[in-house]
Amino acid sequence: MEKKSTHILNASSNLLGFSLVIITSLKITKISHSTYLDEFAGVACLFFAFSCFFSFLAIRSQHEMRGHRFETIADYLFLIALFCIVLAVIIVTVRII
Repeated sequence: MEKKSTHILNASSNLLGFSLVIITSLKITKISHSTYLDEFAGVACLFFAFSCFFSFLAIRSQHEMRGHRFETIADYLFLIALFCIVLAVIIVTVRII
């Protein structure tokens, strides 16, 4: 099985930027106090950042078992962050409809 760490690092860093854009746009428009959208995006930012960190450690690790452990942690953090982004999108969708 090929390593997923490079894919996780690429996707996490891109989605980290997306989450930061969400938070910035909410702060600029001053609607962050009326929804939980910025909280979900903030949690997603943290999980994406830690996912980037652990996937980088998995890539740089010299020991295969440690690299596999870091990759698994990065994978689960990425999944949790995606769930937070999905909740943020659901909130936006419900507010629009």
